[in-house]
Amino acid sequence: MSLPSCTPKFRVAICGAGIGGLALAVTIGKFAGHDIHIDLYETHDAITTAGAGIVVSQRTLEVIKELDMYEDISRASTKPPSSSQGTTYRRSNALQGGVEWFHMMKHASPYMHRQHLVDILRQHLPSSCRLHLKKRLTRYDKQLSGSLILHFADDSTATTDLLIGADGIRSSVRKTLFETLNRDVVDPSKIRHYVDPSWTGTLVYRTVIPAKKLSEIDPNNLALKDFIVFCGKGKSVVSYPVSQGTMINVVALVADEQKAGTPFEGHWVSDVSPEEVQEPYQDFEPDVRNLLKCVENPSRWALHVVNELPLSTCDRVALIGDACHAMTPNFAAGAGQAMEDAFVLGRLLAHPLATLDNVPAALKAYQDVRLPFSQFVARESRRTGRMIVDPPSTDRENAQAELEILKEKILAQLQWEDKDDAVGEWLEAERKLQESVGVTNGQTS
Repeated sequence: MSLPSCTPKFRVAICGAGIGGLALAVTIGKFAGHDIHIDLYETHDAITTAGAGIVVSQRTLEVIKELDMYEDISRASTKPPSSSQGTTYRRSNALQGGVEWFHMMKHASPYMHRQHLVDILRQHLPSSCRLHLKKRLTRYDKQLSGSLILHFADDSTATTDLLIGADGIRSSVRKTLFETLNRDVVDPSKIRHYVDPSWTGTLVYRTVIPAKKLSEIDPNNLALKDFIVFCGKGKSVVSYPVSQGTMINVVALVADEQKAGTPFEGHWVSDVSPEEVQEPYQDFEPDVRNLLKCVENPSRWALHVVNELPLSTCDRVALIGDACHAMTPNFAAGAGQAMEDAFVLGRLLAHPLATLDNVPAALKAYQDVRLPFSQFVARESRRTGRMIVDPPSTDRENAQAELEILKEKILAQLQWEDKDDAVGEWLEAERKLQESVGVTNGQTS
């Protein structure tokens, strides 16, 4: 892409061209035009994404509308049937057949393939953004002038005014940020806790399967049409249609809380056989067993999270998305929270009050608004996941009453999306930026 000849007000380097990094570049470009020069660095030789399906929540749709991508997203997504808006939770660890536990009604959220979302975001990249592939950041150094020198694995370097870490759960930006913080800002004994992700004790199997394949062996399978969470003791399977209903996204979780926080031996992500996915669910209902018979090319993920951070910005460096708050998938919120980070931060950086001198104030406003909420979502997602896979046994005395109480707790947890939205958060962040630079209602105080 050719860059404009005018001098930008500052340069932004974004490390990581995943959903968060792309959304940030799109937001800056839309609201700042050519006033900000963006360098987008991606480790791989192409912009791709891990995982398969994504639920586009109403909160995420608000961001998508603000970025003028709604029509593109609408065409690429699968709409749930109007008769069954929401999610069905089933007690499924029963060989002869499970039972519906409860159904959560909500606004109909479309489903789509992650790669389709990534492709749409890439199509909306502004001309002020230069994409650099095969560039893996290893560390950065701060210069006396305040600018930053970026060091890459290929021994090349680059300079920027502002660095955003959108580089995932193993973020090099997060690592350098915490390792170089003043010791009066963070307890040195806690640095590894903030730098190193933590294993949850859960293994996640991911795949997409052709809907036609499942239909041929089980034409009435629940997974063909609806968003279903099949629950069992220590295990669950989440499924929903993607790619206009031609494919089914499948996420199978096997949890062992006793292993939470212990080191995971081996590769965090690896290809596995269909049999490995099927084996833990032999005591589940027929719909689950038939669904998993159709598994193709599954991958196994050792589910890690980022421990709660005391901060997400320092000077001219900030973290977004999984680099800041990688979370469990129980709320299907990780990608959406990354986009909300990107939207709020991008609008702050594009704001007329955000000059190079007061960039730290803009980043602080982003942190104050987004970090508490994203960490709340991460914390409650994990808590909800524990409830879903650890219900009382149905043969216990008072089990039905306990299940009803647990259902109400889960339903209460799942109302988190009703708390404000990204546009409201942006307005709050703008107010904080104005206060920090002495401006109220457009007037200098």
